[in-house]
Amino acid sequence: MSTADNGYSRGMVVIAHADDAEYGCSGTVAKLCAEGWEMTYVLCTDGSKGSSDREISEAELSETRRREQISAGEALGLKDVAFLGYADSYLEPTLGLRKDIAREIRRYRPDVVICQYPMRVLDGGWGVGHPDHMAAGEAALAAVFPTARDHMTFPDLMKDGFEPHKVAEVWIMGHPEPDVFVDVTDHMETAVKALAEHTTQTGGRSWEDLLPRMQEWRRRGSVGTGMLYSESFKKISFRR
Repeated sequence: MSTADNGYSRGMVVIAHADDAEYGCSGTVAKLCAEGWEMTYVLCTDGSKGSSDREISEAELSETRRREQISAGEALGLKDVAFLGYADSYLEPTLGLRKDIAREIRRYRPDVVICQYPMRVLDGGWGVGHPDHMAAGEAALAAVFPTARDHMTFPDLMKDGFEPHKVAEVWIMGHPEPDVFVDVTDHMETAVKALAEHTTQTGGRSWEDLLPRMQEWRRRGSVGTGMLYSESFKKISFRR
């Protein structure tokens, strides 16, 4: 897919944790930033649980992961990173979370929102899906439609100056039946350099050490596409 043919210029990635986007769609984000898109991340949780180090406090870990995500965003060329601050590992698709994501959608007015798959994948692969990922995906979809669009939903957002916004498309990461494939071959280095900023999650490995694994993942998803490395999504359209 060519991302230059649709006339869009703004994107948003809604994820549960710092590093979710770097593992899932940072090649696409790097490509879009290189093409001049304004890209924003919205992180739902505070990242306070993702460590096996028993000597670090939740507050210290949360602050470290916040700094890591900001550095990763600088490597990619993001416009901004919004931190919603919900407790890591306890995320639920509540009305409050939906409202907070809708506020960021109205603030940054993206054409495309990238989010996580809101269901469990029980295919015998790795794990069964993080509950925070599913909650973030469900809340993001609900925020896109109808919350960010409708002026009478959470009218206090209007009073605070956040005008309704209709997102054109949602691209879902990790969907078992993707129909959008983005060629990230020329952007793997940037994507992996961003991932390497998440030292608490990568063991402090260099981007050169991380690159082969990420290339292999992107290569597997490229079979039959004619692309060397790609990232895939399920597209849902909302504008007619």
